[in-house]
Amino acid sequence: MRSPNISCKIEVLSLINPSEDPKKIETAILNIFLNAKLKTDNISITSNSKDLHLLEKIHNVIHSNQSQKIYQRQLEKNLEDDSTWFYLNKQAAFVGIVAICEEGEESPLGPIKVILTSSNIDKIIDWLSLEN
Repeated sequence: MRSPNISCKIEVLSLINPSEDPKKIETAILNIFLNAKLKTDNISITSNSKDLHLLEKIHNVIHSNQSQKIYQRQLEKNLEDDSTWFYLNKQAAFVGIVAICEEGEESPLGPIKVILTSSNIDKIIDWLSLEN
């Protein structure tokens, strides 16, 4: 997979529920975002990056599972100015599966939220959901 040379800020966020082990959430995030640099506090785990390679596994899964339309719909629905976002199921991520959630409640312990910001956000959406 070759990611385009487009400037993009990628934010990954997951809240930590009182019943959850933060290490398991870190594992879930790292299963999907292989080289993410994580920051953990009492209530959340976050990662910020400008490297589109961070989205490599998501891009590959979208195209191998023929789920481009689902992601495209979510990315366009959540598009505002130069930013968009989508949710991933936290439990699925823990076992290495990329599963989009249309609503945060679809992930019982809360989702992993991925926020993409770019002056070329349309090209990022196209790369993720249209191009092979």
